[in-house]
Amino acid sequence: MLELDGSMGEGGGQILRTSLALSLLTGQSFRLRNIRAGRAKPGLQPQHRMSVRAAATIGQAEVHGDALGSKELVFEPGPVTPGKYEFHIGTAGATGLVLHTIYLPLAWNASGPSELTLTGGTHVKASPCFHFLDTTWRPYMELLGLNVKLRMLRPGFYPRGGGVVNVHVQPCRELQPLHVEQAVQAANVTVVSAAAGLPEHVTQRQARQATSRLRAERLNVDVQEEKWTAGPGTMLGLVLHTHPVPTLFFGLGERGKPAERVADEAVDQLVAYLSSGQGVDPHSADQLVLPLALAQGASTFRVSEVSSHLLTNISVIRRFLDRVIDSAGGAGGPGTVRIA
Repeated sequence: MLELDGSMGEGGGQILRTSLALSLLTGQSFRLRNIRAGRAKPGLQPQHRMSVRAAATIGQAEVHGDALGSKELVFEPGPVTPGKYEFHIGTAGATGLVLHTIYLPLAWNASGPSELTLTGGTHVKASPCFHFLDTTWRPYMELLGLNVKLRMLRPGFYPRGGGVVNVHVQPCRELQPLHVEQAVQAANVTVVSAAAGLPEHVTQRQARQATSRLRAERLNVDVQEEKWTAGPGTMLGLVLHTHPVPTLFFGLGERGKPAERVADEAVDQLVAYLSSGQGVDPHSADQLVLPLALAQGASTFRVSEVSSHLLTNISVIRRFLDRVIDSAGGAGGPGTVRIA
C-alpha cells in the first residue's frame, strides 16, 4: 500500500483526486494522510467525499475514512466497471472536480461506454467551470484520443448548487502523446456573458467592460450574451481562439461584486496569458500530465505558468507510475513539461 502525504506541494484536493484515479488505473491501494492540509478547511469537504465515493462506486473499492472532515483515507480498488452513474454532491461543490477523478478510469481500456449525471456546482470558485471544461479541457482530451461529451442541463452557482451536467465517456484503447511548443499569436476573442436569475444589465455591463479592455489590447471581439434559468449567479467567459484548442478564461460573480470586476478578473487572466509567450494554460497543464503519463511515446508542452498544482500533480503521478516527468521553469513563470 502506497503511503501518501496530503500536505505535500500545494496541499489541496488535487492530490486526492489524482491518487484515486491512479489507484483505479493501476490497481494500487493507498493510504493518504493529512488530506487537504494546505487549505483553510482541511479534510474531506462534500465535493472531495463525492470524488472518493464516485471512485469507489465505479471501481468496487473498499474505503475507510470517507467521512466529512476526515484527514486520512484508505482506498483499496477493485475492477472498474463502465456504466450509467449518478452522483449528487448535495452542495455547490464542483461537478468538474468529480469528473476529473473518474473520467480516465472509465475510459482507459474500458469494455464499454459510460454515462454520468453530476449534480452540484457548475460555476464555482477554485475549480474549472463547465464552459472551461467544454471549450478547452474536452478538446485537449480529444487530441489525446479521449472522447468525452459534456452537456449542461442546468447551471449551479454558490451557495445553492443544483447544477446538472450530463457526461458521455467512450472507451479509449490508446492515448496519444502531445507536443505544444510556442502557440500561434491569437487575436480573436469571443466574450460570453451569462447570468441566471439576475437583471439583464448585469450581463450587459460585464460584456461592455470586457469589450472595452480587450479592444484596448488590440484584440478582435465578438460578444454573446446569454440568459439562463435557475441561479442566481453570473459568469463571464473569454474564449481566446488559440492553437491547438481554444483557451477559455472566466470570472464569476458573487454577492457584492460589481459586474465590471467579474469582467476584469477574466481579462486580467487573458492578458497575463498573452504576455507569457502562451502555450498550454495553467488549468489545462495539470490535467494533461495524467493521461500523457499513460500515453505511448514522449510528450512535450510549453505551459504559460508553472503552477503549484502542476508540480504537485507531477509528484503524485511519479509515486504510482514509473515514468520520467520533468518541468523546466520556475514556479509562477512560463516553462516546459517533458514526459519521456
